[in-house]
Amino acid sequence: MADSVKKTVDRIIGNYISELKQALDSLDRARIHKAVGMILSAYINNRKVFIMGNGGSAANASHFACDLSKNTLERVDDNKEKRFKVYSLTDNTALLTAFANDFSFEDVFLQQLRNLIGANDVLIVLSGSGQSKNLIKAVTYAKKRRAKIIGILGFVTGGTLGKLADCPILIQSKAYGPCEDIQLVLDHIITTSLSVMKKNHAKKK
Repeated sequence: MADSVKKTVDRIIGNYISELKQALDSLDRARIHKAVGMILSAYINNRKVFIMGNGGSAANASHFACDLSKNTLERVDDNKEKRFKVYSLTDNTALLTAFANDFSFEDVFLQQLRNLIGANDVLIVLSGSGQSKNLIKAVTYAKKRRAKIIGILGFVTGGTLGKLADCPILIQSKAYGPCEDIQLVLDHIITTSLSVMKKNHAKKK
């Protein structure tokens, strides 16, 4: 590898890791605690959890839903164990494209929520900028239905979604890479926390 290329790559590595570390260190732990509590309350009260995002955040929404559904289980083969009711709104390609084609892309999450969401359900929205119109429309509708909103949002302020969320967890980066990386870090922190708290709740019953 030519020296100029190596220097460029080394600079990118250093800058990326430095920004990622800084953003991780600046996470508001109190808001993470609140988010865990909101999702645990939904579980205890038999409410549903929905997750959505665009692009890389859409992939992370699928990952998050998988983790909350499976990695909170103590006994996978136990049909009596109470489970989280978790749904990723990014996974039904046929439904997403049907709504996008018949209405607009701005409606792909809103239309799904009209079928499903109710009071005290939880909607988790993943976004870098916090400005995606389809996410804003879905969150606005969910709030009218008295659902609770958790935002895992970037670009320092979380944009419009940062103002709409009941629990905005803000990532102090203006780059999509670190924002999407930290979405998954928070997925794993929240899922691990809920796995432990779910077991503790079961022991108290």
